[in-house]
Amino acid sequence: MEIRRATTVGELVAVQHLYDSPARPEWAERFLAAPGHLMLIAYAEGAPAGFVSGIEMLHPDKGVEMCLYELSVDEPYRRRGIGRALSEALAEIARERGCYDMWVGVDTDNEPALATYRAAGARDEGHFAMLTWEFPGS
Repeated sequence: MEIRRATTVGELVAVQHLYDSPARPEWAERFLAAPGHLMLIAYAEGAPAGFVSGIEMLHPDKGVEMCLYELSVDEPYRRRGIGRALSEALAEIARERGCYDMWVGVDTDNEPALATYRAAGARDEGHFAMLTWEFPGS
């Protein structure tokens, strides 16, 4: 397995089978151009096997933290340590960039995700609620 940072729209589109919806090239381009946005792709047997995306978040009184935005591993490659390796790689980049921490929101019943993040060194901060504003037409 090899983990590489995505730097082209083509790389982001090539892993769209791992996204929730098809990629839009114009959004992929904006993602790559946005400071603090990054995606790491794991390749196994020459094919994209998984990805992790991260977004740096800055606040005046806290500094910079990394949000692990999304992690996905293709079904045939699960339970091989790819998710853990991607999480660890993102954490290393966060450290290199001077982030004071990295966090991820996880459904409390998503045992595979919880196990993956714990194996990569994350600790449980307890329960919280996530509230969402939806904007139709966006």
